[in-house]
Amino acid sequence: DIKVVRNDCITIKEIEKLSPQAIIISPGPGYPKDAGISVEIIKRFSGKLPILGICLGHQLMALATGADTFKLKYGHRGGNHPVKDMETGRVYISSQNHGYAVNPESLDPKVAVPAFTNVNDGTNEGLKYVGKNIFTVQYHPEACSGPQDSSYLFDRFLQMMEVTE
Repeated sequence: DIKVVRNDCITIKEIEKLSPQAIIISPGPGYPKDAGISVEIIKRFSGKLPILGICLGHQLMALATGADTFKLKYGHRGGNHPVKDMETGRVYISSQNHGYAVNPESLDPKVAVPAFTNVNDGTNEGLKYVGKNIFTVQYHPEACSGPQDSSYLFDRFLQMMEVTE
């Protein structure tokens, strides 16, 4: 069963009662540093469940683990942004709509390492969390920009869930 909950109307205890098998921290508008309750919820479940963070979810996961974010001069908007997978070297065309980015210099390499980089400007586009079933992407894999270039990320997340069962 998939249950969708909004972070502004549910408590940590209520989430625990749902006994989630995994968490997806979805995209959303806003300044990432204004999402205090979301960061607290993420801290509570980090390392206990598989987590996939997308766009704002990527930024919130980074904040929850001690990294920092910054405002981009123009932001990334549109469906044609090349992102490089740092593990395979493959470049994917992604869809993006955000004005903030994770500062990779603020990462503790014992906690998270860059997984994707924006080919245009070198900004961070995703993180792999060390020793945890957590990964995040700044772009929108659900948007299927070129066609379905990033849909494999959902397969990766489902595999993470199978490992924890």
